[in-house]
Amino acid sequence: MRYEYLTGNIAIAEASITSGLRFYAGYPITPTSDIFEYLARELPKYGGHVIQFEDEIASINAVIGASWACSKAMTATSGPGFSLMLEALSLAVITETPLVVAYVMRTGPSTGVPTRSGQYDVLQSTYGFHGGLVIPVLAPSTPQEAYDLTIKAFNVSEKLRTPVVLLSDAVIAHTYGKVAMREKGEVEVVERSKPSVPPSEYRPYDPVDGLVPPMACFGDGYGVLVESLTHDERGYYSPRTDSQRKLMWRLYRKIAESAGQIFEYSSLYLDSCDVALVSYGSTALSAQVATKVLRERGVRACSVKFKTLFPVYEEGLAKLLEGVEKVFVVENNTGLYYRELRGVLKDREVVSVPLIDLDVPPPQEVVEVVSKWL
Repeated sequence: MRYEYLTGNIAIAEASITSGLRFYAGYPITPTSDIFEYLARELPKYGGHVIQFEDEIASINAVIGASWACSKAMTATSGPGFSLMLEALSLAVITETPLVVAYVMRTGPSTGVPTRSGQYDVLQSTYGFHGGLVIPVLAPSTPQEAYDLTIKAFNVSEKLRTPVVLLSDAVIAHTYGKVAMREKGEVEVVERSKPSVPPSEYRPYDPVDGLVPPMACFGDGYGVLVESLTHDERGYYSPRTDSQRKLMWRLYRKIAESAGQIFEYSSLYLDSCDVALVSYGSTALSAQVATKVLRERGVRACSVKFKTLFPVYEEGLAKLLEGVEKVFVVENNTGLYYRELRGVLKDREVVSVPLIDLDVPPPQEVVEVVSKWL
């Protein structure tokens, strides 16, 4: 292990190399371009390839193709670019293609303020594509978490055969922090499950044991169909209700039933808490400071920072916040993730703290809003 001072974006790039990244496709867009630039210089040293395509649509489709050629693959973008990728992400979901998208949010909507920050895309990151399923979304708040959660994103992607979104923002992207960097032997790196049957018996979408099918790649000697239509276990188009039900429920369950394993959080004063400030991403830094201020004023406040936003671990969240009287959801948008939590935490009061700021909302604003409710 070694320590370096890195920005959140460079931490993501370094961690992707540690995770075994071999193919990066992208199109420059603020505030993610330095991920692209860094990998263009460093990834070829490890036998990887970095290609700039004509747009984000071509980039995400190239990443899908590279994944089916047995390469761990990734792209990075921001709001406008992610919007262009959504159709292909739906393709990746139904074809169960492992890949990672580093999504660094900026101020929106539209092109907004490209160089400043916000958390306006939290729902788009998992619900934006068509099909009604959920993409796992991990959310760092520091460069160290950007590094650690990038490795986790690749591992979840490979284990569950799914796209995974690493949801950062412009503040984290360009803030320096001390990062503990690990070599491959010092960190768990998950590889996708390969078929154990002979090619004549292989069915590309048959989970055999569990919910995730072993994945043969192009060139492995197996017959592989990458079918975007509703398909059976062989990958053959099957426009029948029973096939649609079977496929949809399996795709849903492999993510939903892994929520407990994917869920990650950190907390402050949770063991002596009546009022919880829930947050994620860069806004969590303000929420933590606000929590300390509130406790100095005699409020039994705690801070809970979510590092996993989706899938929502409903049972775990209810248990985690058991005994808390009020939950304040602090975020740099109009109250988007609050809409998720109020449906989960139905037995207690959940309050939205929507703060709009081009950088990190000041802790004092959080304190003022919470104090008014108390």
